[in-house]
Amino acid sequence: MSIDIIIIGAGPAGMSAAITATESGAKVLLLDDQPTPGGQIYRAIEAAGDKQATILGPEYMAGKPLAQNMRSTNIEYVADASVWQVTDEREVGYSSNGQARLVTAPAIILATGAMERPFPIKGWTLPGVMMAGAAQTMLKTSGLAAEGAIFAGCGPLLYLVAHQYLQAGVKIAAIVDTTAKANRLKALPHIPGALRRWDLLSKGQKWQSEIRKSGTRIINNVRALKVLGDTKAEGLSVNAGGTWQNIPSDHIFLHQGVVPNVNLSFAASLDHDWDEQQLCWRPKTDQWCGTSIDGVYVAGDGGGIGGGLAARASGEIAALGSLAKLGLIDTAARDSKAKTARTTLRRELSIRPFLDTWFRPSDDFRVPTDDDAIICRCEELSLKDIRDTIEIGLVGPNQLKSFCRAGMGPCQGRFCGLTVQELIAKQTNRPAADVGYYRLRPPIKPLRLEELANLQIEEDENIKF
Repeated sequence: MSIDIIIIGAGPAGMSAAITATESGAKVLLLDDQPTPGGQIYRAIEAAGDKQATILGPEYMAGKPLAQNMRSTNIEYVADASVWQVTDEREVGYSSNGQARLVTAPAIILATGAMERPFPIKGWTLPGVMMAGAAQTMLKTSGLAAEGAIFAGCGPLLYLVAHQYLQAGVKIAAIVDTTAKANRLKALPHIPGALRRWDLLSKGQKWQSEIRKSGTRIINNVRALKVLGDTKAEGLSVNAGGTWQNIPSDHIFLHQGVVPNVNLSFAASLDHDWDEQQLCWRPKTDQWCGTSIDGVYVAGDGGGIGGGLAARASGEIAALGSLAKLGLIDTAARDSKAKTARTTLRRELSIRPFLDTWFRPSDDFRVPTDDDAIICRCEELSLKDIRDTIEIGLVGPNQLKSFCRAGMGPCQGRFCGLTVQELIAKQTNRPAADVGYYRLRPPIKPLRLEELANLQIEEDENIKF
């Protein structure tokens, strides 16, 4: 099978990249771990109708023509594909329908999207507690919603999902906002850039206004949180203004922003930078989304949080960069075709400094202070467990992993990596960037021995630059 470009992820960046590449004659293999295209932003978009449009809004429905366009092109699209390896030789290992395969191509575009930042408060592993993104996923895929839920945390997505719940006619017990008051003053210098997307600012104000008009309880200036219950969530204990109050509910949705999903890019040995503004790792990329490995590109939120339209623009830019490198278009055509995408990308990213500063998660919510709070969900390690291990004299996440198994579970650090890194930084009085991250190795997702034993290797003799 001759493939020019392998794209991993069929969200807005991946679909945009696939369409752009195919229109210029490239043979594209698009791998996605979901049953249908859309990623988290446009999840289940192909099945969306008028009801979903009313609940989820026009920004969500904008993904429908993108998915239709992708389906109409000559793209080899593989759904339910679990990608477990990308090498510096541009070899991709993935499993689909119980069969593992190795495929190679001269260009690979990682469009792995974002994931929610860990929110390790006491009780966050109890049944009934989930992240706000999961609540939105249920709403998009099956129309399910939890009546009387509590939304707690900070960030635009928290209010977006809460507003969508109200649009669906679902009552909310409370919105518990952990945004620090000091953030507002710090965000003021970024207002001029944010005004380039005044429509988004206006939309956010509209969400909050409609939430208030609905009579939903909103609690601000929250300093600490604890989930109530022993065997399941029974409510949320909230410290606002120095006073604790309990809010009963069986369903609690947590959120404090999103970060790039970098497990695959780290496992592929790409160079990364610590982004102090977004408090996360992101792959080093050039103006065409190229990385430290020749022929490997990163597009969308996996390379830095920018949102759906920014992801679509960067997907197009990454595709154009790879097409020129492959000789399928010349540099003049590449530069000309990228102009609109670059304009869109600049406009979409202009609001990020304001949003990242305003909704910056507080230190005590990124690194908990309660000794009983679980940090590593897979190995059930508490804050005290990890602190005690650090006190032995460990200086980095990989040493800590060897001593107490934090990050060794099925999620491979997705739910604890950033917390462990910042906890070590805090306890050893070092910058988080100096502490580093887990050393990740393939397979980054579970792979059955039966699949590995029957591995199909598909080589392309035409791979060259």
